[in-house]
Amino acid sequence: MKYFLWLLKAAIFFTLFAFALNNQQDATVHFFFGTSWTAPLVLVVLAAFALGLIVGVLGMVPRWLKHRNAARSTQVPAPAAEGAAPSTAPKAPPSPILPGDVHGI
Repeated sequence: MKYFLWLLKAAIFFTLFAFALNNQQDATVHFFFGTSWTAPLVLVVLAAFALGLIVGVLGMVPRWLKHRNAARSTQVPAPAAEGAAPSTAPKAPPSPILPGDVHGI
C-alpha cells in the first residue's frame, strides 16, 4: 500500500509538471479600472485554484464553528470524584469477542 501511494503521488506530480511545462504562454488577466496582470498561464490557473480554495474554506468556517460549539455543549461531563456518588446504570455484559481475536482471524 505504501508503494501504491508513492506511485500515485509521483503520477500526480508528473501530471502537474507536464501541465506546467505545456502552459508557459503569457496570459493577461484584466481587473477593474484598467489594471491588468500578465503572467504565465500556469500561474494564473494556480492562483485561481488557490483563491477558490481560500474562499471555500472561509465559507465553511461559520458552519465548522457552529458544529464545534454544538459538539462541545453536548459532551457529557466527567464524574466529579471516584467516591462521590456511585453510578446507578447497570453494568454491560462482558463481550463475547476475545481481545486477541482481531477481525475474526
